[in-house]
Amino acid sequence: MTMDLFESSSSEPWVEPLCEGAVVLRRFACADASELLEVIEGLAEQAPFRQMQTPGGHTMSVAMTCCGEWGWVTDTRGYRYQRTDPLSGEPWPLMPTMFRSLAVMAASAAGYSKFEPDACLVNRYAPGAKMGLHQDKDEDDFDQPIVSVSLGTPAMFQFGGARRSDRPQRVPLENGDVVVWGGPARLRYHGVLTLKQAQHSLTGDSRYNLTFRRAR
Repeated sequence: MTMDLFESSSSEPWVEPLCEGAVVLRRFACADASELLEVIEGLAEQAPFRQMQTPGGHTMSVAMTCCGEWGWVTDTRGYRYQRTDPLSGEPWPLMPTMFRSLAVMAASAAGYSKFEPDACLVNRYAPGAKMGLHQDKDEDDFDQPIVSVSLGTPAMFQFGGARRSDRPQRVPLENGDVVVWGGPARLRYHGVLTLKQAQHSLTGDSRYNLTFRRAR
């Protein structure tokens, strides 16, 4: 696969509605992609990427780390947020100012002016990795939106309905695209189809995703 499959001829950001409460901010983070990836490298030195286990004992294909007051974890005890990295027992790295500013600006651009994220999940996808359809429902406040930033190789995002059985939209995402959903769309099912082989000048064959949330 080459980037041409998803790339548009336009280099200017634009807003693409998905449904009531959800939009794609195309190319919103493009100008900052290189610096964002450098920050991710620094975070991974403090809290390395790891492939967590689900409560059912399956190993996730996506590698993950976190930053902020809270980090999301999964193991045989279930899904939850906690203040400490289970690998080190230390607090998660502080959320970088650049991350927080990007999340707040993206949320505001999508119509959510009071977003204050306290958790950022950093996902790394290698070719063959995927994220099954799921809801983000471990948070306390569903009035706060989800902000999801794509970096690196293209991916096919699935944005479904209120039930897992609802047929999802397939939304191609490129480097710098940001998806924001909240309000009536906050608990919609979503996921990422299996990442195909591709190359990007910034990330090689990998895709990174920053997911900002208000956990508590």
